[in-house]
Amino acid sequence: MRVLSGMRPTGRLHLGHYHGVLKNWVKLQTEYECFFFVADWHALTTHYEDPQIMEESIWDMVVDWLAAGIDSGTATLFIQSRILSHAELHVLLSMVTPLSWLERVPSYKDQQAELKDRDLLTYGFLGYPLLQSADILAYRAGIVPVGEDQVAHVELTREIARRFNHLYGREPDYENRAEEAIKKMGKKNAKLYRDLRTAYLEQGNHEALDTAHALLERQKNIALGDKERLFGYLEGGGKIILPEPKALLTLAPKMPGLDGRKMSKSYNNVISLREPPVEVEKKFRTMPTDPARVHRSDPGNPDKCPVWDFHLIYSDGEKKDWVQKGCRSAKIGCLECKQVIIDAVLAELKPIQERAAELSRDPLAIKNIIAEGCKRAQATAEATMAEVRDAIGLNYS
Repeated sequence: MRVLSGMRPTGRLHLGHYHGVLKNWVKLQTEYECFFFVADWHALTTHYEDPQIMEESIWDMVVDWLAAGIDSGTATLFIQSRILSHAELHVLLSMVTPLSWLERVPSYKDQQAELKDRDLLTYGFLGYPLLQSADILAYRAGIVPVGEDQVAHVELTREIARRFNHLYGREPDYENRAEEAIKKMGKKNAKLYRDLRTAYLEQGNHEALDTAHALLERQKNIALGDKERLFGYLEGGGKIILPEPKALLTLAPKMPGLDGRKMSKSYNNVISLREPPVEVEKKFRTMPTDPARVHRSDPGNPDKCPVWDFHLIYSDGEKKDWVQKGCRSAKIGCLECKQVIIDAVLAELKPIQERAAELSRDPLAIKNIIAEGCKRAQATAEATMAEVRDAIGLNYS
């Protein structure tokens, strides 16, 4: 199974990115074939008026990825705009995607309301979910790690892939080609495949469909084209040119900002991954607490204090109990409570900052990592595009 995920280069990464995305990427890279990309075209959909922030942000972001534990020898790291296949597939998918599908994406109106200071009445902004679909489908990614607000985008991608396969998956002599492909599986596997296909098509047995999918995945003696043909034949459709991806919901904690809202650069309430320790301490010491606790001797309520949200992420059960009892009885002060978080955050950031400092001393090595990743990404995406062009009939002789 292949994983694809990207991040927009709109400034230095912070703890929200680390807990919400990067820690999950580090885990996924040990379990799947992963493609992680710098989504610079996506950044232009909302930051087209100030693109100058992107170049520096791109290299800073890649350094942060590596410092956080992303392994360029295991995962493929690349820049979106360097793989022109994304743009080509985006154009081709735009020919068959109904306009209403894009207009109904929840984030379309949500972000317009949230970013009122920007003119987002552009095709680029309307079409960015389709560009996301092209990103995913170009690599035939089976898994896309997302937060809850992005699940609708993956569902849109599934609908687009389904529509594309319906329109272009019916190749001439399709059934005969599928039957010939079945024979290549060997007698035993061919019989099992046919039995499972019958169980699904005639009885609606979804367990049989899952078993048949697993059977095809294990086949080593049939070509990729035949395998995709047989995936489609299972369900009575055509050849699956663009597989439908699945959303992998990222169960990451909501990373609080210094003011109690979600951590976000737009709220100016972040702790960046390369924040100097003295600044980390200063920011936490000056962050607001329970407004009812005016004096050290006043009892407080942790549930009404932004600092408590950080304890939910960084503190164990014993420490949380200490905070709850000590704050409510005024036995501990706010600075004592904050110091626990300061120590935990500095301990988390120290190894990341040390690796980032070392990586930053060799910018050429970072650019070489991206260059190599772009080569691998281009080869993978181009293999998809060759089949897409052939299916549509664009490989003119």
